[in-house]
Amino acid sequence: MTAPRTLFVGVHEHTIDGKGRLILPAGFRSHLADGAYVTALDSCVGILPIDEFARTAEELRSQVGKGQVDINALRSFSAQADFVVPDAQGRMRILSHLRDGAGLERRVIVTGMIRRIEIWNPERWTEVRSVGTERLADAITHGRGIASA
Repeated sequence: MTAPRTLFVGVHEHTIDGKGRLILPAGFRSHLADGAYVTALDSCVGILPIDEFARTAEELRSQVGKGQVDINALRSFSAQADFVVPDAQGRMRILSHLRDGAGLERRVIVTGMIRRIEIWNPERWTEVRSVGTERLADAITHGRGIASA
């Protein structure tokens, strides 16, 4: 039997310290013990386990090869990434250019996004959560991807 794939879920209020480090939620730490890639995503910062970063990079590379995505998207994705191994207290550095791009200050929202972790500015998270809640209700109402009882 193979081990179940790690699924990141939940919402956590955390802070980034003066050195730009985030303490990971306790439930996420063991899944990132070997390290992870921290990179810019759409309006937030993502923490991707090694295998998920490799999968995403390969998918982008393939799309570039097919002419579906401009090569500069792949350049940006890889250039912004930072490989980080959490320290003994579960802290990971978030580089200043990533914090600035996502509008992160001291208070942040850390969310599980199934195969990755996202770090949000609290105000942006409130907006995203609101839209997401509406879309989930629509998906449930229309039976899109949600198993019915």
